[in-house]
Amino acid sequence: MMEVRRICCIGAGYVGGPTCSVIAQMCPEVTVTVVDVNEDRIRAWNSDSLPIFELGLQEVVDSCRGVNLFFSTDIDEAIKNADLVFISVNTPTKTFGIGKGRAADLKYIEACARRIADVSSGCKIVVEKSTVPVRAAESIRRIFNANTKSSLSFQVLSNPEFLAEGTAITDLKNPDRVLIGGDETPEGQHAIQALRSIYEHWVPKNKIITTNTWSSELSKLAANAFLAQRISSINSISALCEVTGADVEEVAHAIGTDQRIGSRFLKASVGFGGSCFQKDVLNLVYLCEALNLPEVARYWQQVIEINDYQRKRFSSRIINCLFNTVTDKKIALLGFAFKKNTGDTRESSSIYISRYLLEEGACLHIYDPKVKAEQIMQDLTKPTPSERHDTDTVTIVTDPYKACENAHAIVICTEWDMFKELDYERIHKAMLKPAFIFDGRRILDSLHDQLQHIGFQVETIGKRVNQRIPFTTSGDRSEMDQPQPLKKNKL
Repeated sequence: MMEVRRICCIGAGYVGGPTCSVIAQMCPEVTVTVVDVNEDRIRAWNSDSLPIFELGLQEVVDSCRGVNLFFSTDIDEAIKNADLVFISVNTPTKTFGIGKGRAADLKYIEACARRIADVSSGCKIVVEKSTVPVRAAESIRRIFNANTKSSLSFQVLSNPEFLAEGTAITDLKNPDRVLIGGDETPEGQHAIQALRSIYEHWVPKNKIITTNTWSSELSKLAANAFLAQRISSINSISALCEVTGADVEEVAHAIGTDQRIGSRFLKASVGFGGSCFQKDVLNLVYLCEALNLPEVARYWQQVIEINDYQRKRFSSRIINCLFNTVTDKKIALLGFAFKKNTGDTRESSSIYISRYLLEEGACLHIYDPKVKAEQIMQDLTKPTPSERHDTDTVTIVTDPYKACENAHAIVICTEWDMFKELDYERIHKAMLKPAFIFDGRRILDSLHDQLQHIGFQVETIGKRVNQRIPFTTSGDRSEMDQPQPLKKNKL
């Protein structure tokens, strides 16, 4: 069996950085080098301010950086020296051409394969870590076969990641399973065992699953599609609950106690986000269409459509409650990351809700404890296929109380724990009346009575909140008391 002593990871993003940091910590005898073309990103990995936020990541990096964990822009040298190369580059959805909006763009995967073939010698194990369509490994193998030198041999494995952002380090150190796919040839099985031996440093053997390459690739897409499906399923029920008077949290608890269903991923919200769910479901839809399975494609497409519907429905509810107009009204949007405990905003529902409100003329004041102002503005100004979005009425703030001053409404889009601990009496006094709270994450359920007693009009996902007539003191300010228009603030 080939022994792996040196690992190279191409791509220092959300997958490559944390994964290889944990491997380095758990395998002190293995030298791990993470490389990237982005010099700023590598500089950040070598600093005390890492380019991504994950609980526990800083401690892992600090424990082995400079010992057996290195971050570099010298890609060719790292590939030459490595026994095993992880490919952890981005596989975005295509924005033009055949498969636009659904198919994965594999240009970065192909570029990596050609570069590895060009600079390598000897025996190399190349591992797909990025989420890729089924049979992508075959494309990589064809590139290798067409560029193989007499002194060079490759084995291509699939080793998809199953990380949840916000708990990535925990997921890496205590995984539900590790999946490795490879050829059923003797050489392929030897490569599988070599990668398996790395994980066996800390993962129990019974949690390491080996399959053929195609099963491994499809398992990643299927896993994310099933998780996204559960979220869309409970969100569809949340719409029914709001009409009938049921509470989606009670319904989710009732069905989640059924052991055949389970309670995970039954939390109604403003919709799923992140780098994987939408991309992988759309990839699965495109794959089914390409393989002439239109009924299957339509089934999975509906998961995406329900997610879009939930975002639009929540945005429309905000507008309807604010007397059918948000034009020139200040709205405090709390949370921009797609989930708590991460700074990642990719496909965040906050982006879509912000755009819907901006199209209606709202003035948004946005606060998130981990997302940088530059990232928020980049997300909001990134043009969609049909239009470019104006951000003249967007202000990014560093204090949630500042965001809420003189606001007509608070919109909670990310479930940061700190939002449950804010001084809502202080916030209410500083807002225009009637003051609204739209809880898109159901994190304020235990505070509804208190918030209503203060005077808030509370709206939430999947439940009708029985509104009480608040007692308004003479010191409270109403819209009629504050006739001056809000200034359109720029970042």
